[in-house]
Amino acid sequence: MHGQLKFIAKKTASNLDSILICNTNEYLKRDDQLLVFRLQAEESQVELDKAARDRDRSLAQANDNEEATVPAGDVDMEDDVPAEEADAPLEEHLGSKVIVIHLGSQNLRIGLASDALPKTVPMVIARKSHANEHEGTGDAKPKRLHGDRDLPLESEKLFGKEASCHARVDNLCFLLTLFQRQFADQFAGMVTDLKARMRANKRRMLPNSKELVVNFNKRTPPEAISEHNDPNRVEWTELLPAPSTAPDFFTGQAALRLPDYSKPRYKLNWPLQHGSYNERDYASARLLDEDIATILEESIKNQVGIKSKKAWGQYGCVFVIPDLYERRYVVSVMHMILRDFGFAKVCFIQESLAATFGAGYTSACVVDIGAQKTSICCVEEGMCIENSRVNLKYGGADVTEAFIKMLLFDNFPYAEINLRRRYDFLLAEDLKQKFCTMNDAEISVQLYEFHVRPPAQDTQKYAFKTYDEVILAPMGFFYPSVFDHSEKLQGRRRLVDRSYDLYDGSPNDPVSAAQESIYQSLGAGLGKIGDAAMAEANGDAADGVATNGLTTQSGLNRSNPQRAETATPQSSAAGSPVPDDNNTPQPGGLPTANVNSGAAASSNAINPVAAKIALAEEYDRILPIMPLDQAILTSIGHGTGANTQAGEVDERKTRDFIGGIMLVGGGAQIPGLHGLLEERLKELRPAFAKDVMIGGPPRELDPQVVIWKGGSVFGKLSGTNDSWISQMEFDRLGARVLPYKCMWVW
Repeated sequence: MHGQLKFIAKKTASNLDSILICNTNEYLKRDDQLLVFRLQAEESQVELDKAARDRDRSLAQANDNEEATVPAGDVDMEDDVPAEEADAPLEEHLGSKVIVIHLGSQNLRIGLASDALPKTVPMVIARKSHANEHEGTGDAKPKRLHGDRDLPLESEKLFGKEASCHARVDNLCFLLTLFQRQFADQFAGMVTDLKARMRANKRRMLPNSKELVVNFNKRTPPEAISEHNDPNRVEWTELLPAPSTAPDFFTGQAALRLPDYSKPRYKLNWPLQHGSYNERDYASARLLDEDIATILEESIKNQVGIKSKKAWGQYGCVFVIPDLYERRYVVSVMHMILRDFGFAKVCFIQESLAATFGAGYTSACVVDIGAQKTSICCVEEGMCIENSRVNLKYGGADVTEAFIKMLLFDNFPYAEINLRRRYDFLLAEDLKQKFCTMNDAEISVQLYEFHVRPPAQDTQKYAFKTYDEVILAPMGFFYPSVFDHSEKLQGRRRLVDRSYDLYDGSPNDPVSAAQESIYQSLGAGLGKIGDAAMAEANGDAADGVATNGLTTQSGLNRSNPQRAETATPQSSAAGSPVPDDNNTPQPGGLPTANVNSGAAASSNAINPVAAKIALAEEYDRILPIMPLDQAILTSIGHGTGANTQAGEVDERKTRDFIGGIMLVGGGAQIPGLHGLLEERLKELRPAFAKDVMIGGPPRELDPQVVIWKGGSVFGKLSGTNDSWISQMEFDRLGARVLPYKCMWVW
């Protein structure tokens, strides 16, 4: 009897343990254990309780002679209008409490989600300095040679000594020392290609057109117009007479309208360049973040009209980020909006997805040609295809500089133009917008005029002639080597390091397969490093794989010497609710185990972390450029999911994307770009020639604001409740909340 009781007791205890373990496993797998999901469930319950109370109150207040105002049916949380917004004013429901922000390298677009169009603000800040941005820099922009102080060079010899070093194209002499030999060679080749294309399209070209342009521009003097007789004179930003009372900074249009030689001097700073941080012109990352925050703060106060920062806590923010973003940038923006500005909530949306929202498309290949970068991404059913994302470091600003270079080739009468000067920069942008085209029918000798309006000086009226410069400059999208890329990588990673994984210390900024293929087409050895890293990560490394000395220790030293000096992860300060970014520790935070394992590894073995770090460093040293038509096909090829290296093609998806190419951004406004791009794509893909179709946003929407418009649509959808990040969630989880809130894989 005693043995039976003992057996029953053991069996009962075993069953209880099994039940407890099963219940524990089931409990840990439930979604309500995650703060993000638990808060959503609590919010839904609060809305249901509020709806029930409103219904009871409506029934209690109903009179016998009046029909009770009872909401029809039970409240469905999937309805377009949430219960808490049912009684809200119409304008609030349409997004009057949501601010949409789209940062660009040259312009900021900001406004309420309820606005029809955004406010456009130059993304620039002017701060007091001992010199302006072009004083002491030496070279003008575009760069050119200088003559003697007493005997300045003539126009023909401005960019070289003699014609002994030149190339002849149809009896036209182009000095190879002009700007750079590469630019002159590329320019001459573009002229030849244009003539062949014009002949193929049965377009007539006069043989002496260049000589007519050069001779006219050489002998035409400017005409002086007094400032009070100029009806379109510029209203420059006025400063107080006493320099000590001048403001510390100006932002936006007021900064661009500051006189170059004002007292005190102001220097223009552009915090973002080529789609990322401008690390070249700043001394510290703190100043960089401060300038971005200052520009945003002044824009919210002056452009949106919300003067008091106390009222910002009632607003949400939709922030548009690039398709290929940097994690540190997103985390920094989230900290700035929720912690520094005090917004109630924030959500993020990628540029290409926002463009499809603004245009009303479900699937498209979005080509965003901005001022300093061009991004391409295929969007399918409301999701960006990760492997199709492409980021190219050229845009409309490169077209502006190339246009001025080509004009100077033909004795541009205003030879002193310098794009580092503010009024010359605005003049060059205006000339590009007025005269650049890609229509063959408009290529002929044309007479134009423009006005130079320097501050506190008489206006100078110039007349000049153009020929093929107006089409060759925007043709740089297909010949990107004609652009000047010499300064685009200066200062890269000097202030802001890349993001690293918390567990193994490898770089974890997103890189798509399409972008990697562009890098590999531009750099030697990238494929070997990448293949070795992937093979080692999969456990398939062979003894014969070349390592190039990539051990863990060497990889750490190449990335940052400080990473090898410390092995203790950095912790957040005491009392801080969350670290700056738990997913992206500082370079000193690599675990000790990785360093020790690298020291014990064989010299011929490749550590995957070191290989990934070396590969990321190699990418940072290469400027991603590719002709626009080839980049679009590269993005579509990787967006279809087919194995492009094996020659596979998904015809159905390829037809869908190649027939739904949408051009957005300021660079897409060049006349004739759609037709020329469509023609070149048909030549590259003759099998899909009948399917190629390129268009812009529908309803005559401005291509420059379609991305912002998509962000405003996204901010007004009730379905975006899952994407909002509140202050409490950020305080408790920090950057760890992003994987649960982003609509893409973080």
